[in-house]
Amino acid sequence: MDGKTTKEKSPPILQTPRNTVQRLSRRASYDREVVNAILDDAYTAVISATVEGGVRAQPIYFWRIGDELYVHGSRRNALFNALMDGQEACLTVTLLDGLVMARSAFHHSMNYRSVVIYAHARAVTDEAERMEALKQSVERIEAGRWAQIRRPSEAEMRGTMILAFPIAEASAKARHGGPVDDPEDYDLPVWAGVLPCKIAFSDPIEDTNTQPPD
Repeated sequence: MDGKTTKEKSPPILQTPRNTVQRLSRRASYDREVVNAILDDAYTAVISATVEGGVRAQPIYFWRIGDELYVHGSRRNALFNALMDGQEACLTVTLLDGLVMARSAFHHSMNYRSVVIYAHARAVTDEAERMEALKQSVERIEAGRWAQIRRPSEAEMRGTMILAFPIAEASAKARHGGPVDDPEDYDLPVWAGVLPCKIAFSDPIEDTNTQPPD
């Protein structure tokens, strides 16, 4: 024994009839590394579920720890409470990488990376795990920030629900590259190509307030 521990390997993504991409299936992937890479580049997801007999969707900040996607919110959140009552969620993440400008209207498109996850939520109730999850949510925004800021108070922790979704039944889908026009359209006198798009952060704007707002 050399004293080293072997990291447990993640299970493969479960491919089912509903997460199998039908349209342009060549763009799909069920590889965990591909799914995780897209999730790690994104900051927001949309959670959809049935709430009181109707469909409810909520955009939300998320972060990934291992093979689970985490979110947090108020204990009074109707969607969260529906999930705790057993409703299944569909989570979607999309990153826009570019606008594809073709020579015909039909072939205009977008370059993108996306993930769809079907899962039941797990309530994070262990206090140590809850605190670690919140730490990771802050550290994802800026590494080292958790050591600089005030920790959540007991009241804040009581009012916060943290949910974890297994990244198990999921699919990724992406488009890359330029336009694909019909052969007869390539001689048209119109510009074609890609307008790249990416998430970019500008210079920080410091909060100069020294007192809480009225």
